[in-house]
Amino acid sequence: MAGLLAPQFQNEDVAREHLEKQRWPEGAVCPHCGVIGEATKLQPVTDTKTHARKGTWKCNACREQFSVTVGTIFEDSHIPLHKWLLAIHLMCSSKKGISALQLQRNLALGSYRSAWFMCHRIRWAMTQDPMAGMLSGIVEVDETYVGGREKGAGKRGVPGADSKKTPVVAMVERGGNVRSFPVERVTVANIKPLLQAHIEAGTKLMTDEHTVYHFTKDAFPSHHTVKHSAKEYSRNDNGLKVTTNTVEGYFAILKRGNYGVFHHWSRKYMAQYLAEFDFRYNGRKMNDDDRAALALKKTDGKRLMLKTPKRTSVLPE
Repeated sequence: MAGLLAPQFQNEDVAREHLEKQRWPEGAVCPHCGVIGEATKLQPVTDTKTHARKGTWKCNACREQFSVTVGTIFEDSHIPLHKWLLAIHLMCSSKKGISALQLQRNLALGSYRSAWFMCHRIRWAMTQDPMAGMLSGIVEVDETYVGGREKGAGKRGVPGADSKKTPVVAMVERGGNVRSFPVERVTVANIKPLLQAHIEAGTKLMTDEHTVYHFTKDAFPSHHTVKHSAKEYSRNDNGLKVTTNTVEGYFAILKRGNYGVFHHWSRKYMAQYLAEFDFRYNGRKMNDDDRAALALKKTDGKRLMLKTPKRTSVLPE
């Protein structure tokens, strides 16, 4: 394991070389014309005519200049690249996440705003590939409400219509990946399209007795329910373990991060935080270095502006 004392976390030049190896394993790729391996690295000491900065390349085909950060979340950032790599490692290795304020202190960043935007850029890179395939096999589905405790919650802890809590629906492939999404309300109109978009037809669906899931049986005939109201949390149904304990375990990690690390998530950016927790959960079998390397590969092609730091969600604009 490289560890937090690895050279790419201590020196910007080494960090740049590390990123070049990760992004360009077959040679420098020109972001302007797409030619691979046909670029020359300019030397800032001797190339006085070009006024080239460190890490600048010049394409021999289109004659344009570029660097390894063009077209990534690092583009146009004044934060040193080695601090970016360290931030990615810290976010990938912290099971319940790391707050922007803590990151600001650890990396000695100039402002909380810089640390906050930095975290959201990294979360944007962690966003799951929409073409990653559908969940299959046995999938557990459940919903929860993320936010502070409120008075007046009804049965199952469901808050009222004017609540500031955000409903979150999660789908966990048993032994596989999770996908979680914020929704405006837990209704059939909101839940059923999500299940159909992310769960393969014919999948064994595991849910609790919430009535909203009864209306999904036409799409998922193999639907098994546990009755929490009767204090049933797991049962054996002809050799099939019927439970929602896996998805509830994911919610436990999610809520501990929300309450203990971040304290509050805005509804506007809820999908971003869920993407971060999904990414770490889906890479739970990797070590910290491999998980960080995977996140680093996802930074390619992710250009995030401050006005749009959120992935597609079902929340109203």
